[in-house]
Amino acid sequence: MSKTLAHYQHLHQIPELGFVEFKTSAYIAEALEAAGFKVTRNVNGTTGIIAELDSGQPGPVMALRADMDALGHIIDGQLVARHTCGHDGHSSVVLATAQEVIKEGIVKKGRLKILFQPAEELGTGALAMVEGGALDDVDMLLGFHVRPLEECPMGQAVPAMLYSACATVEATITGLPSHAARPHLGINALDAAVAAVQAVNTIHLAPNLTWSVKATRFLCDAGVTNSVPDIATVCWDLRSQYNEPMDELKAKVLKAIEHSVAALGASAESRVMKEMPAAIVNDEITAIIAESIVEVLGPEGLTEPKFTPGSEDFFHYPRQCPQVKTGFWGLGANLTPGLHHPEMRFDLEALEIGVRVFKGCVKRVLG
Repeated sequence: MSKTLAHYQHLHQIPELGFVEFKTSAYIAEALEAAGFKVTRNVNGTTGIIAELDSGQPGPVMALRADMDALGHIIDGQLVARHTCGHDGHSSVVLATAQEVIKEGIVKKGRLKILFQPAEELGTGALAMVEGGALDDVDMLLGFHVRPLEECPMGQAVPAMLYSACATVEATITGLPSHAARPHLGINALDAAVAAVQAVNTIHLAPNLTWSVKATRFLCDAGVTNSVPDIATVCWDLRSQYNEPMDELKAKVLKAIEHSVAALGASAESRVMKEMPAAIVNDEITAIIAESIVEVLGPEGLTEPKFTPGSEDFFHYPRQCPQVKTGFWGLGANLTPGLHHPEMRFDLEALEIGVRVFKGCVKRVLG
């Protein structure tokens, strides 16, 4: 057995939010250095880590990536960091893989790089790593994610997870305050915000596309109940299976907000707060992952590639660095009741499967 479970048990107890994964990154960097990797900490001024193993022989540069951050949940009125997306599991698998690869002498040509990135949940961690040069010399990059039970059960794995593009649009809508007895002297920001929500709900893209847009946050409070409020904040979540329709959807949402509130005399300052591109995976890398899955789980353990309406900041890597061949697979782990649920849990025995699949991929490319 590898040290995967021990890593998980430690990381699970120290959840940290994006860009403040100080204890997490310190633990991982120390383990990588002890294993014999050349380690670069604080990539681009963040908690990001790059570890490198050079065989000394010509060959490709292969990288494995894991995310480190936890999610922030409001529990009993308090903001609590909690690992409810499995990033502690991802880091444990990739860290144990790195240790075993160097211990077993699997890398015989080229170079292996191990990337531990911050802030996946913020949608900007991968971009920070790219800006820090993490992929400047990389030929191929692999990542993975534990999957919900209904999507992929324990004992199976998905060779390619086809994630959707997503974006969060926030609008601050400004009206004019007045006494509720004299509403004609004001411009009701609440009314304008409602109009914006309704306008966005009338947006349509082509019916053959997979997409959605919905309001997910609505904040408006004048402080008293007999005043017309002058400020409202609304957030929308946008999803699209492909990148091009997402561009169209964003443009339509921004226009709908602007024109609907203007019709009531209000104004809106809108911005795209968070954005992740749709999946870009390479057939060659997907085939390597599939072969490794079959080797570990047998033919019955290999599923077809699967589409998910979820999003992953991993896909900033191929969009920013199109020369890098990328692959992203899904690990069945009997995960319930769902990702991002405060009580999310999964079968920890799946982590060892993850290590074996990654080791098989490294061996096929660098062995």
